[in-house]
Amino acid sequence: MTATVHVLTNGYAGERVAGTVTLILDGDVVAVVDPGMVADRRLILDPIAALGLAVEDVTDVVFSHHHPDHTLNAALFPRARFHDHWAIYRDDLWQDRDADGFQVAPSVRLMRTPGHTRQDITTLADTDEGLVAATHLWWNADGPEDDPLAEDLGELRASRERLLALRPTLIIPGHGSPFTRGVDH
Repeated sequence: MTATVHVLTNGYAGERVAGTVTLILDGDVVAVVDPGMVADRRLILDPIAALGLAVEDVTDVVFSHHHPDHTLNAALFPRARFHDHWAIYRDDLWQDRDADGFQVAPSVRLMRTPGHTRQDITTLADTDEGLVAATHLWWNADGPEDDPLAEDLGELRASRERLLALRPTLIIPGHGSPFTRGVDH
């Protein structure tokens, strides 16, 4: 069994900002990655409904990091457990754990990828087409090559190299459309 990945809305950054929001299905797990700022919540809700799902069906929400443009709409998913770099949260339960290597589902795991922030994580999904990475290691396919808001450019570059060594077939960036990237970039 492998995961299926759906980009619910492509993000952007400029005068206005929206995060890329992704849905991953793997068995009984329905995970949303980075339900942050969008121009209208329907940009998240309508694609979920088009897949035959309701917000109550979402089992997990993953935050790549804690900036509002990636977290703002988390409350749309009342039954989900929430994942960040160091814990899982559900209702009034806070369960400490390191995200690095944590299995959200059989084909979905988390990877610590500091750089943009020291707490950044990437969601990795094994699909029939190959490995898909939802990450803020890139804003979008066109750059910027050096993240202007990175807390540590050295860590960012090292995290990119570690991720690219896994040979992802698709990268879903923090603020843009999915893209492919060769391991030499």
